[in-house]
Amino acid sequence: MRRLPLLFLIASLGSGSAWAFFDDKEARRQIADQKIQTDARFDQQARAQLELSALIQRQAEEIARLRGQIETLNWELEQAKKRQQDFYLDLDSRLRRFEPQVAEQPAAAADPAAGPAAAIGGTANPAQETAAYDAALELFKATKYKEAAAAFAGFVEKFPNGSLAANAQYWLGNAWYAQRNCAKAIEAQSQVVSRYPTSDKVPDAMLSIATCQQEMGNRKAASQTMASLIEKHPSSPAADKARERLKKK
Repeated sequence: MRRLPLLFLIASLGSGSAWAFFDDKEARRQIADQKIQTDARFDQQARAQLELSALIQRQAEEIARLRGQIETLNWELEQAKKRQQDFYLDLDSRLRRFEPQVAEQPAAAADPAAGPAAAIGGTANPAQETAAYDAALELFKATKYKEAAAAFAGFVEKFPNGSLAANAQYWLGNAWYAQRNCAKAIEAQSQVVSRYPTSDKVPDAMLSIATCQQEMGNRKAASQTMASLIEKHPSSPAADKARERLKKK
């Protein structure tokens, strides 16, 4: 009978050890599972970060590519503007060769009755008018746009009715545009249209106005100006350019 409690005690101790053994095994399994889950989440986050990094790199490369294209287009646009400007300058010079040259009259031969109004009108001294115009045009060709604007403005003020007044007013607008002052350019080109309606510079002046209106963000006004240009001067090269621009809208 004395051995019976001893057997119970041994059995009890054995049972406790077994439970302890199973508890440790379950804990280790849970820890291992937790580690697997943690490693899986870490791997997933690492892959996501790598994908995000690759995406950012691709976007940076795309932005760089687009920036390069924009810079190229801007350069080509500036070159096209320069070629157009050179064309008009060359055309202006060629047309000038066909204009009749009037010899300068001696100052003593000037009609006193004509008064200062005749000199201001630009008819009393054609040679002086031509020299002033050429000087202003040379400033423009030399890309001295500020000085050219002042010279053309002075020319128009001195010879408002001269044979070159409309041309000077047109180049005054271009000089302001070259200085990126579209407000002044529009003002100057509008004077070409209103003061010299029969001049062959009017279509080009209207196209220049539309260009400035576009650059200032006033697309509606630009479209209206180009439509008016096409209506009033349908056969002019400027009207052809206006049609092309309107088609692209």
